Amino acid sequence: MKETFPELRQEPCTKRWVIISPRRARRPHEFQKEEEKSSLPEWEASCPFCPGNEDQTPPEVFSRWGENGWLIRVVPNKFPALSSDFNEVEIRGTDPFVSVPGVGVHEVVIESPKHNLTWGNMGKEQMEQIIDCFLSRYRLLREDKRLKYICIFRNHGEKAGTSLIHPHSQIIATPIVPEQLRNEIEEARRYYDDRLRCAFCDVSKREAEFKERVVLESQHFIAFTPFASRMPFEIWILPKRHNASFDLMYDEEAKDLADVIEKVFGALLKGLDDPHYNVVFHSAPLRDSCEDYYHWHIEILPRITIQAGFELGTGIYINTTPPEEAAAKLRQFL
Repeated sequence: MKETFPELRQEPCTKRWVIISPRRARRPHEFQKEEEKSSLPEWEASCPFCPGNEDQTPPEVFSRWGENGWLIRVVPNKFPALSSDFNEVEIRGTDPFVSVPGVGVHEVVIESPKHNLTWGNMGKEQMEQIIDCFLSRYRLLREDKRLKYICIFRNHGEKAGTSLIHPHSQIIATPIVPEQLRNEIEEARRYYDDRLRCAFCDVSKREAEFKERVVLESQHFIAFTPFASRMPFEIWILPKRHNASFDLMYDEEAKDLADVIEKVFGALLKGLDDPHYNVVFHSAPLRDSCEDYYHWHIEILPRITIQAGFELGTGIYINTTPPEEAAAKLRQFL
């Protein structure tokens, strides 16, 4: 490990500052869970997502079937954050206190009929089904003119906010563009205005040349631990072809992405004993024109450490594991 003293690093794409403080850290091998992981059954009678319990979820809006039953299902969230019952989106209230109706879509993607799988051991064919499902739902939802943004995300483990073990992810479509994404796009626009190049393209190319933070590189994608990682073992997956929106992937890129995801999460599964994590797909807003300077990507955020008062109060994360060390650790388990 090169760093022996704390270092402030700035993420080039977002201008977000991070403190890399390895002196506060355990070493990577110590992040593995100390307790024994109990093996989960392939089917759980009490699980509403397991086959045979379909009546415990709202009626499905999407599914794929194989010889022995369904392979993947999408259902409306039983306790949705937003509702599709509103016909129009209009600003209400009196300045400065304004609101809009909570119009939107909240869906659950039940990723497999097997209760005990995760992205690290799902298998490439099933991951292809998942990516295909994400693309199908994204392309359908973007036709709703009330919606401005679609977020695909996955919470794995209690520390990441999940309440059901069965493998699943979620899709939320909103009538507004989140502030965090707007800030990310604005920084990308500034970078493009200064250089006439995409910040994300520049970062991925330099990471490929530098190699020290690269976890995996394929024909169409590169996975790496960002220079200014917010937390230990944070990973970004970027397409090599410049593209602002997730749903504009080619078929061969989608298949390649499934393979990359399976390998990256397999390394997390083996190397860190299946840590709790959040996964978020960052894609351009549906109605904004930012094709030249924004670049869709996936961010993987293991929930190994806890963000406390300093992080919440300043927005500056303290990362106790240098990304170079994290990448070297994960490469051992590919």
